[in-house]
Amino acid sequence: MTADPLSEALAVADARSVFSGGFTAGGTWAIRLRGRDKLKVNAVVRGSCLLVREDGGEPLKLSEGDVVVSDGRQPYVLCSELGVEPLDSADVTVDPVTRTARLGDGTGEDVSCVSGHIDLSRDSGELLRRALPELIHVRSEAAEASALRWLIGQLAEEMTTRRAGVEFASDQLAQLMFVQVLRVCLVESDGLPPGWLRALADERLAPALRLMHGDPGHPWRLEDLARAAAMSRTTFAVRFKEAAGVPPLTYLLNWRMSLAARALRQDTASVAALARSVGYTSESAFSNAFKRAVGVAPRRYREGAARS
Repeated sequence: MTADPLSEALAVADARSVFSGGFTAGGTWAIRLRGRDKLKVNAVVRGSCLLVREDGGEPLKLSEGDVVVSDGRQPYVLCSELGVEPLDSADVTVDPVTRTARLGDGTGEDVSCVSGHIDLSRDSGELLRRALPELIHVRSEAAEASALRWLIGQLAEEMTTRRAGVEFASDQLAQLMFVQVLRVCLVESDGLPPGWLRALADERLAPALRLMHGDPGHPWRLEDLARAAAMSRTTFAVRFKEAAGVPPLTYLLNWRMSLAARALRQDTASVAALARSVGYTSESAFSNAFKRAVGVAPRRYREGAARS
């Protein structure tokens, strides 16, 4: 089967999308949102508002159907207008049934937003966070945004109707929203930082990525990967590093360690068997490589994951 690096990266990072809730607002209002170890997702169901990043930068206008994804490192404010003192999201009263809040000093519902987050607490290598810009803004009129508009509508309907299975359905819709955002990023890749997602967006490099992801235990050489990309070794190495941020074989090493970390969290296979699966004939060589990459030895990593 042909490897799908996007699906694999989501699985390896244990990226779990969770529907958080949402809010309606009228009149004058502002709310501060924090992400911490999560990617924060907000979608505008109705109306428009401003997004203000607290680390500076121009305010961003969000319109109906727009989606933003923050990397969670910096808080930001959603507001009706500039200059309004924001409430912290932790201090907002949320309806325990609908998981929605009511904001503002008006009686109407000018704005409606739904929110979710992608839990990155198990992504020890920050595979996803490092591949994304600090803030992604997908506009409703973007060519790839039609599926997002449908998903936003479905999520809003789940909030309203509260049918059986609403929590499970909402989380799955939030996951699909995030996948669709990443697909938009692949099409509009100019704003991506160097990383696996930007490399995957490069059609010339994608065949080499599929080889590494499809058979990570194979002893790939630079010549093999360059041949798959129909480039010379030098041209391929330079282009790959510009897109991925690291040389091809370093990328392969990092990917192997990400796979190993997931296996240590989820599987019971011996460290020796795991070492062979990612291309190491020596358990000690694998253990040394894993400790350099992750910071702890494989067995200690497994013990820590079991306790968490």
